[in-house]
Amino acid sequence: MSKRVVGVIGGSGVYAIDLLERAERRVIETPWGAPSGPLTTGSLNGVDVIFLPRHGEGHVIPPGEVNYRANIDAMKRVGATDIISVSACGSFREELGPGTFIIVDQFIDRTSGRAKSFFGRGCVAHVSMAKPVCPALCDALEASMRALSIPHQRGGTYLCIDGPQFSSLAESRLYRSWGADVIGMTNMPEAKLAREAELPYATVAMVTDYDCWREESGHVEVAGILEIMRRNSEAARRLVGDVVGRLGPVRTMSPLRVERTLDFAIITPPEARDPALVAMLDAVAGRTLSGRRASRD
Repeated sequence: MSKRVVGVIGGSGVYAIDLLERAERRVIETPWGAPSGPLTTGSLNGVDVIFLPRHGEGHVIPPGEVNYRANIDAMKRVGATDIISVSACGSFREELGPGTFIIVDQFIDRTSGRAKSFFGRGCVAHVSMAKPVCPALCDALEASMRALSIPHQRGGTYLCIDGPQFSSLAESRLYRSWGADVIGMTNMPEAKLAREAELPYATVAMVTDYDCWREESGHVEVAGILEIMRRNSEAARRLVGDVVGRLGPVRTMSPLRVERTLDFAIITPPEARDPALVAMLDAVAGRTLSGRRASRD
């Protein structure tokens, strides 16, 4: 067992965590550039927490310009052991109306032009994304939503687009036909990078609208979703407080052994690795690249 430090990445409408004790803002530098803003560290219900607003303070960073690598690196560098992501989304399902929270378990990545890996030329790695979220974190989230009477669904596929524009009607109908449940702009490559950094990850997608496939609901417009977003954000803050306390200050290894992801993922042999890239990987892959393969449970 080891100490738990919960990293929370807040999406649209979730820009702070209320009642965080011993709160301290920390400006973190990473080899991948600057994260979305200062990280706030503190404790909540006896558990250490690190909070970062994905879009920056004041929501100034669009989805396609978020430095996802820097955000995940900064979380790992400051000591996060688990990541809970919160984000707004549109729904492709009649039964998943505005105000419903989805505990996502699968992703379809339709983004392009975003840096999707910490690895590359000089140090190649391939990690599995077959099961992209941690079931233990999802169990805790589900228990919290039940306790707080938050309308929710356990399981669902999140389709990620570049944005910042919303979908065309044809795109919305196509994505719905693929079996996707919700659509958003930010969970990819965030989830992929968390897996590369050996951080168990779970995401809560908060429905604000029906995208545009449901024509009787009208087209998606920011003005029409702000009130839903406000209510979702209030519920999200209550959820974070409850789930952090439910997880507790002591953790055991993820059921998927995410903490050991890189043990057999790095293909490039030590003698062929680029020292400059290896140095950049000190936070996210230092355990493996330094040869320390002892269990982190």
